[in-house]
Amino acid sequence: MKITASIGALALLAGLAAPVLADDNMTVAKGSVAPGDGHTVTLKGNSLPLAGSPVRVGEPLPAATLVNGSMQPINIAEANGKVRIINVVPSLDTPVCDAQTHELVEKDPALAQAIELVTVSMDLPFAQQRWARAAKVKGVTFLSDHRSGDFGMNNGLLIQPLRLLARAVIVTDKDGVVRYLQVVPEVTELPDMDAAMSAAKGLM
Repeated sequence: MKITASIGALALLAGLAAPVLADDNMTVAKGSVAPGDGHTVTLKGNSLPLAGSPVRVGEPLPAATLVNGSMQPINIAEANGKVRIINVVPSLDTPVCDAQTHELVEKDPALAQAIELVTVSMDLPFAQQRWARAAKVKGVTFLSDHRSGDFGMNNGLLIQPLRLLARAVIVTDKDGVVRYLQVVPEVTELPDMDAAMSAAKGLM
């Protein structure tokens, strides 16, 4: 039973990483699902359970220890006096995550310089840095949740069967309080980055 489930999860993950042609249109999700235990996202229509305690708008971003590119532990809840857009992706080595992270940086360059941009995934820090170099992306802090899964569990964004993070965007204010949240219902779709950036602008 466990072997069958694992094979199914790997098949779904392979689908997430399938090549996307340059002229393919990626769907932007306008809705959101609730994070945390008892809720689900879908991957190509297949339901996948979320695990953990849900992050909530109006409350401080939960503490979670992640690892940066220098392999140093970072508590993402520590406010630094800046508005932040936290870009959560399953894996940077997939077309939708690649497009989402480029959009984070390139959609509004003036905003990108005025706030802090963070990307969180389960990728190893080495893989995150490799992607950033290849993509020529600057001005983004990459944090990895691979070691403990704290971020996923403490925000209710862990896709338990795959041990990947759900696709999401979180905006926090200068005090580290969550002011905007979108958890994308279908993992193969992009988040509404326009809405997230509008929320960030409203906090400046």
